Amino acid sequence: MAASTSERLSVLDVARGARQAANKLALLSDGIRREALLAVADALVSRQSEILNANQLDVELASEAVARGDMSRAFLDRLKTSEAGMSQMAAQVRAVAALQDPLGIVLSATQLDDDLKLYKVSCPLGVIAIVFESRPDVIPQVAALTLRSGNAVVFKGGKEAANTNAALLNTWQDALKLFSEIPPNATNLIHTRTDVAELLALEDEVDLVIPRGSKEFVRHIAKTSHIPVMGHGEGICHVYVDSAADPEKALAIALDSKIQYPAACNSMETLLVHHDIAPVFLEEIVKRFRSAGVEVRGCSETVSLAGSEAVFPASDADWSTEYSDLVVSIKVVDTMDEAIQHISRYGSRHTETIVTDDHCTAQDFMNRIDAAGVFHNASTRFADGFRYGLGAELGISTAKLHARGPVGLEGLTTYKYKLVGQGHTVEPYVRGERSFKHTPLPS
Repeated sequence: MAASTSERLSVLDVARGARQAANKLALLSDGIRREALLAVADALVSRQSEILNANQLDVELASEAVARGDMSRAFLDRLKTSEAGMSQMAAQVRAVAALQDPLGIVLSATQLDDDLKLYKVSCPLGVIAIVFESRPDVIPQVAALTLRSGNAVVFKGGKEAANTNAALLNTWQDALKLFSEIPPNATNLIHTRTDVAELLALEDEVDLVIPRGSKEFVRHIAKTSHIPVMGHGEGICHVYVDSAADPEKALAIALDSKIQYPAACNSMETLLVHHDIAPVFLEEIVKRFRSAGVEVRGCSETVSLAGSEAVFPASDADWSTEYSDLVVSIKVVDTMDEAIQHISRYGSRHTETIVTDDHCTAQDFMNRIDAAGVFHNASTRFADGFRYGLGAELGISTAKLHARGPVGLEGLTTYKYKLVGQGHTVEPYVRGERSFKHTPLPS
């Protein structure tokens, strides 16, 4: 049985149940996995009121915490959902269902010798654990991706979203009861920090841990467990306005990157402006930021050009702060090299944008910046699995191994080698009686 709000299994039992479920999920047909997701999407729509009522309970409790100063406004914003949010969740699940089956894909094929063929074939990872805070859409996004890729999942959400998470998981599990082939413990929910600590010790049962939170939180999980970790870390994202930028493009991109959804990890935190364009650009962007309720912090030149009443002096800490709120820091730079140096020092390798009409400058910037996403003349807010066409995302990885950027189905698969022979043995090759051909085959 899956761990739900009504029954509490031990963490070991949850993990072992998930392992058993993963073994069965890996063998499900593409059609069953696709139909199950469509049924879940319908259930999210039909049970919308129930989920929104649960979310309202969480929001009311969180609002009290904000009033006491125990929770940030940005945290509360990430917690809230709505009818539009529910529609988006259902749309993401349907989008994942519409994606190509990620399993059983022959990635390469090689004829080692006559009647001896080697195939590299995609397969599920197994059991995925995800530890996250606040955002309720994590459950349908991640559960959709794990089911579509034949993996089982164990969730641990923040206590501030307990009612919402339980309602979403119950909806998910109830919808899957129509499919006898899918084990109920394909999706699971654990509840406490102690549960997480126990789960992180189960390296024989869990194949991948995905922490979604601050850099410190991701590092803590990685240090605590021997299970491979794919961190969804902080997003200190920059927009660099080059000297050859179109001012109107720059204004639109900077505003969208900051105010479209400031609580997101792909929102801009620091705006870098080339010295040559600063006199004509800074006054207007600061004016628009302030009209949108954004607090502006800037370097001394920004304060001078935009007016000391409009801009607070930035401290050294501002350049390395993920505000996740209506706050932005602005720095004037003399060259693109200085902008790149600033990003290299303070950025989190998440998403960086250059605004310029000089194609060569843009290519140079994009080639030199080390980040999961590097954009030219586009808002940082495009860094999203759904917007990339991945259907949904587990999170955005700022690491370099296995998966990077928005993580979709591909990040939840690995591969195995399948060798097909006709009684072949190694000894004839060792003795030199036979030799390998290593001929590529159509995959």
